[in-house]
Amino acid sequence: MSDATSKLGLPFILPAQAQKHVTHNEALQRLDAVVHLALAGEEDSPPETPEDGDCHLVGESPTGLFSGHAGEIAIYQDGLWQFAAPAAGWTAWFGTDAKWRVFDGAVWVTPPAPDEATFASVGINAAADATNRLSVSSPATLLNNAGAGHQLKINKATPGDTASLLFQTGWSGRAEMGLAGTDGFAIKVSPDGASWFEALRVSPSGAVVMPERPLARAARAVGATLIDTPTALGFDTLYTGEGGFSLGAAVAGGGEKLSFPVSGFYAVTLNISATASGPFTVTLQKNASENVVIVRGGATGGDEVTLSSTAIAYFAAGDDAQLSFTGAATYNLGYGATEVIAVLT
Repeated sequence: MSDATSKLGLPFILPAQAQKHVTHNEALQRLDAVVHLALAGEEDSPPETPEDGDCHLVGESPTGLFSGHAGEIAIYQDGLWQFAAPAAGWTAWFGTDAKWRVFDGAVWVTPPAPDEATFASVGINAAADATNRLSVSSPATLLNNAGAGHQLKINKATPGDTASLLFQTGWSGRAEMGLAGTDGFAIKVSPDGASWFEALRVSPSGAVVMPERPLARAARAVGATLIDTPTALGFDTLYTGEGGFSLGAAVAGGGEKLSFPVSGFYAVTLNISATASGPFTVTLQKNASENVVIVRGGATGGDEVTLSSTAIAYFAAGDDAQLSFTGAATYNLGYGATEVIAVLT
């Protein structure tokens, strides 16, 4: 029969043993040290001023009084060092880095997470909070398939709520994509985290709109109009005006100038429907001075003809466009008849 327990090495009181209290007290001291074990540190040699009850993990290259006890637990009690060899399954609190560890029979390891668990929050190399209950600080995050595919699901409660991905610079929003306040998919961007511009919108039925894309379709008011002297006219109606297009300054002959919102090259189309007995010309002018698109026609034999011309032209933000008429013709004005279409290429 052994004279100590198999797991904790507690000494037995033997038959007819004298001074039984010594053995009993030694067992209590060992229990006091290894039950709810707390390690002050890992040392290769004894600390100079240990306190009674201190426990240390002996390092791999022990010296002095720790020699021969590599990997054991050194316990300082009553002015002496005692040693206990850990067994697989022992747990200890490591005070140096404030972590629980488990001895697996060879080394002390951090306990693995359970296979199935529910946590109020999780921080991976980061601090989670009440809003960001999952927080990850890492160079990359991998979401891999378990089988054939993988879906990342972002659910919201009602159509008026938000389900989106937000991209930030220095914790300030710069781009967002998802369902933001509606069930239509949208992509928005921001230069400063405060002002947002919707670059793309897809309705639940699949219709695609680019609200910030410079796109315009402007025309004169509907009606047959004879113009037989050199005349400058603006536009009365902006049928399509995305991306900041607008009708602005008045033109002397009537209507308003079409104002361009963004600098860039534009594909500009001028459509004209007219009846004439001789030559006539309609020109789209930039800033009332530079000819951009010209449509020329002649005698139509009493029939109405539709003419069209397209050009690529550069407009700076703030430039405008108006129509210039020469010759004599009766124009069928209105959407699809006398109009200009401008699209940023």
